[in-house]
Amino acid sequence: MKKNTIFANPIFNFSNLMSALPPLFLDLAIILITAGVITVVFKWLKQPLVLGYIVAGFFIGPYFPWFPAVKDATDVHVWSDIGIVFLMFALGLEFSIKKLKRVGATGAITALTELAIMFLIGSSVGRLMGWSSMECIFLGCMLSISSTSIIIKSFEDLKLKQQKFTSSVTAVLVVEDMIAVLLLVILSTISVSKSFNGGELAMSFVKLIFFLIVWFTFGIFLIPTFLRWMRKYMTEETLCIVAVGLCFGMVVLASYAGFSTALGAFVMGAILAETIEADVIHRIITPIKNLFCAVFFVSVGMLVDPQILVKYIGPILIIAGTVILFKSSAATLGIILSGKDLKTAIQSGFCFCQIGEFSFIIAGLGLSFGVINPDIYPIIVSVSIITTFVTPYMIKAANPFYSRVEPRLPQKLKDALERYNNSAKQTNQSVSVRLFLKKQLSSILIYSAINGALFLISNSLLKPLLNSIITQADGSPSFWGNMIGMVATLVVMLPFVWALAVRNVNRQRIKELLDSKEYSQAIVIPVLLLRYFLALFFIGLVIGSYIHLAVGFLVILAIFIVLIVLFSKRTIGFYQRIENQFIENFNSRQAQQSFKIPTLLESNFYLERIPVTQYSPFAGRRLMETNFREDYGINVVSIERAGEVHDLPAKDTIILPGDRLSVMGSEDQIAHLRSALDVEPDMLIHDHSDNELNIYRLTVHDNNPFIGLTISESHFSQHYHAMIIAIERDGKQILNPRSNTRFMEGDVVWFVSPEDLDIHRFTTN
Repeated sequence: MKKNTIFANPIFNFSNLMSALPPLFLDLAIILITAGVITVVFKWLKQPLVLGYIVAGFFIGPYFPWFPAVKDATDVHVWSDIGIVFLMFALGLEFSIKKLKRVGATGAITALTELAIMFLIGSSVGRLMGWSSMECIFLGCMLSISSTSIIIKSFEDLKLKQQKFTSSVTAVLVVEDMIAVLLLVILSTISVSKSFNGGELAMSFVKLIFFLIVWFTFGIFLIPTFLRWMRKYMTEETLCIVAVGLCFGMVVLASYAGFSTALGAFVMGAILAETIEADVIHRIITPIKNLFCAVFFVSVGMLVDPQILVKYIGPILIIAGTVILFKSSAATLGIILSGKDLKTAIQSGFCFCQIGEFSFIIAGLGLSFGVINPDIYPIIVSVSIITTFVTPYMIKAANPFYSRVEPRLPQKLKDALERYNNSAKQTNQSVSVRLFLKKQLSSILIYSAINGALFLISNSLLKPLLNSIITQADGSPSFWGNMIGMVATLVVMLPFVWALAVRNVNRQRIKELLDSKEYSQAIVIPVLLLRYFLALFFIGLVIGSYIHLAVGFLVILAIFIVLIVLFSKRTIGFYQRIENQFIENFNSRQAQQSFKIPTLLESNFYLERIPVTQYSPFAGRRLMETNFREDYGINVVSIERAGEVHDLPAKDTIILPGDRLSVMGSEDQIAHLRSALDVEPDMLIHDHSDNELNIYRLTVHDNNPFIGLTISESHFSQHYHAMIIAIERDGKQILNPRSNTRFMEGDVVWFVSPEDLDIHRFTTN
């Protein structure tokens, strides 16, 4: 009766329990269970997991009625957005600023080439299908941006992240994401005014560059310093919390600044990539990334509507074919124009055969302004689904395609491509020209951004604070409050204003440049004047924001004189310490290497740390037995083991699972070695049958030859391939008896062996 009474209580009613749970619990259960089952099937079929996620999303979506469906799609989409954040954060951790600098030209040239070609082709396809002018413009933009999440996930599934061509692909994706931000501004402008606003576009571009410089500069100065101070208090748990917190903090800042959350996550990942904690952070956030990314790809599959596919099958197939054919071709052409060889160009170009999340955003923007047909959105989603399915197969088809096409190309075309590739590696300017412009422009951009950021902080935070604290009798801002704010701001900006004006300006070198016929005064003088003008501009900007410009003009002259006096050795030394701290943080990860590769060799050699997994065939072998130099062409510079780094390890050093080898070689050589060292298991868990070890029970009688012998003297394990696990004696059990234990008459010996033994062997010689 008591049991029935308890279960009759409404509290224990199953339906009440389900209604008390938020819908997200049931939705996540459906999503993860379905995705888990289907991805196991796809793994068995040796297909990319991302396709399994999309199929799972279709099954639990609103258009498949024979399966439990997700009830609250809004919460699921929030989780999918978090998945994009973690995906871009992990991408930033793997793609450092130094690597972006090395392949930056490739990314810019390829992205712009692809954008121009796909915009023209996409808008032309729209016109052929009878779409309006605005719809054609939006279609061209939607087809211009590739899906970063799909490509990176495909790299992970196909285990291609360390291939040489993936760095070029990643560079293009980063540039494309930046272009996508500008496209949103352009499309918003023309949707409202039906005209192109060049000024707003220019301001958006300047704003983007400004915030990127500010974020990277302050991030690299502050974050590595903070992590270094807190390192002794950090565990994996706290480091994970701090890293994820910094990631979402940058996401919020990017959103407030008007940029995408994906860009903010990537920026924070790139900043943390320059710290020595980068590898640990990447390892501990990988499971979190996998979880949220699965939800993202499942949510994409939920958008598949079979009725839309049937109704608009013609436009969907036309647009999908256009993307697959022309987008990969345009990207391949862009890679070639950037100076890469044909094989790298085809491998990279075949990755860009899809559209993704930014295309959805652009389509949604057109719908919100009412400038495109509502049916275009499901068409674009369907095209994205189709091209997403095709992407892994296109990536895998790149090498076979190159192997078939390259031998059939005319020799003249091969020679022309080789000449262009070689010429692209040579600069058209002298070394002195490039060094001069590089130093001057980098100083102008960095220190202008820093001074601009300090001004914004002062104007938006310090000034309102002082005006609320120090006021006049009538409640208006006080003159002294403004003066305090102005002086405080200028004092903080002083070293950076000085750097903007004269940093990297060598008078003797400038004189040589002006006297050289290779340069003209039209190059050197305008650059120097620009630096001086910007320095005074920021001073005037601060003064003008706190006091009237008429009074500020005289103050500018006074401050200019004071600055000359204050530029003493002490001031210069203070600035030098700030710059040295920044450079130390920027190079902190590289400083962990045993040595720095000379500049002349940097284009051909790289230093990289590769972990040795327990599944690697080299685990347990000596260095001399690996033939790393003979078979892979690389040298092992050091081994990191248990927190200690052993430089130039001896040839008889045994490689252990968990070691991290610092190796030196070319990109291709290191990628080849990584596939052998960083091995993942085909099966995570291996079965072990219960009956592989047989258990035996032996009673020691008076005629047994073991009586009086110790276990070691009897050679029990060697002769019979057996192990004694217990001895019963006088009603007591001796578990795991020692090797000096002697056998006595009446003992009951328990032992195990993988062999089928004849128990009578143990009773006689």
